[in-house]
Amino acid sequence: MPLEQSKNVLDPIHIVRMFDLKNGDYVADFGSGNGYFIIPLARSVIPDGKIFAIDIQRQMLDVTRTKSKLENLHDIEYIWSDLETPNGSKLKDNFVNLVLITGLLHQSEQKEAIIKEAYRILTPGGRMALIEWSAEMDGMNLGPANDMRIGKEVAISLCINQSFSVQKEFDAGSHHYGIVFVKKS
Repeated sequence: MPLEQSKNVLDPIHIVRMFDLKNGDYVADFGSGNGYFIIPLARSVIPDGKIFAIDIQRQMLDVTRTKSKLENLHDIEYIWSDLETPNGSKLKDNFVNLVLITGLLHQSEQKEAIIKEAYRILTPGGRMALIEWSAEMDGMNLGPANDMRIGKEVAISLCINQSFSVQKEFDAGSHHYGIVFVKKS
């Protein structure tokens, strides 16, 4: 894929490389959907790490499970859950090294609950990677309507209010922004 094309789309392999994951890390993919990031995440942490694919739609977890089997990846746990509820991920406190949240917050009326859940399950100094649609449409009619999108400044404020600090911003393509936050101890 030419470089100019790759900047327009979410490239999961490129993005996951920016998380500096290592063998043995535990990663939770909140709202994992059809598993777009699951394969590169799993390949970054195996053989000793583990991925937790968490979604409220069972059929999406089934799609992800099928993709993972085709790739012969078995260290993935599939969790059917509502992340807007207390302890929604069903994971232990201080358990994972990274939580990935992609395109989920703009769909939720309980954004703070999702961010609190990420904070709860992250190890001290653990990171949360947030990818959301850029605040304004670019004329291509991709993604949610403008009034549903969450601006980068609003997302940063939501996360800082839940005891996260910004570690870095990263290139998530021309239609999205990406930010890595760190759990404050």
